[in-house]
Amino acid sequence: MSQLPAAAVADAASKLMLAGHWTAATALLTAAQTDDPEEQQILALARATVAVDHDFGQQSDHATAALAAVTEDSWDLAMLKLRNDYANALFKSGDRDLRDRVLGLIKDAPDDARRGTANFWAGAIADNIYEQPTDAIEHYTLALELGDELTMAQALRHLGHHSHAAGDLKLAREQWERSTELLQQNGHLRPTLAQQTHLAILLRDEGDEAGSAALATEVNRWARQLGVGFIIQQTEELVVRRTPQEHPR
Repeated sequence: MSQLPAAAVADAASKLMLAGHWTAATALLTAAQTDDPEEQQILALARATVAVDHDFGQQSDHATAALAAVTEDSWDLAMLKLRNDYANALFKSGDRDLRDRVLGLIKDAPDDARRGTANFWAGAIADNIYEQPTDAIEHYTLALELGDELTMAQALRHLGHHSHAAGDLKLAREQWERSTELLQQNGHLRPTLAQQTHLAILLRDEGDEAGSAALATEVNRWARQLGVGFIIQQTEELVVRRTPQEHPR
């Protein structure tokens, strides 16, 4: 029987997750067996990460059990719980003390990359839960400075929304195109599709309705394969040339 370190299995599962293969990623992690407590925790945290991302994409409920199965407290687990509660607040109701929790995660972050991640989520929470765009932009800017490439991509995507809302279509295009490039380089499919939806919105606002509808049609096909409802809805509205809900999630 072949053997792999738990970290290698978790890394492979992460790549499957980024590509939207949540079920395959979970199956891989579930099949991996080890008697080592440290490796068990690595696998449990990886399963929880996949479950949280899965639930955000499809508004399912895999995260509750997966998070409960992680028995060792850590900054990474606290961040996953925050992300899960943010998704529930965004798609359902309530804020579950998100503001204080995310500020605590920023303060306690063990390194700059994680501090950048926490700042991105602080921005999303300020934007989408508390409607505080000035605070959101400050957090996104810090996320852009401190985060890894995926965090930078997400920060640029949300900063582009604010540039677009302010009427600066040139800056919005620069931010959204760079965001798309970073997401594609790292193989993160779901936000790539969300970002391309915003590029379709930009094409519409620049007067290219045919180009907007063509891009939205292709994104809609991908989103249907992933089963990501909010992207399906946004792109359907663009195809029929109505104004969609434009705020990034």
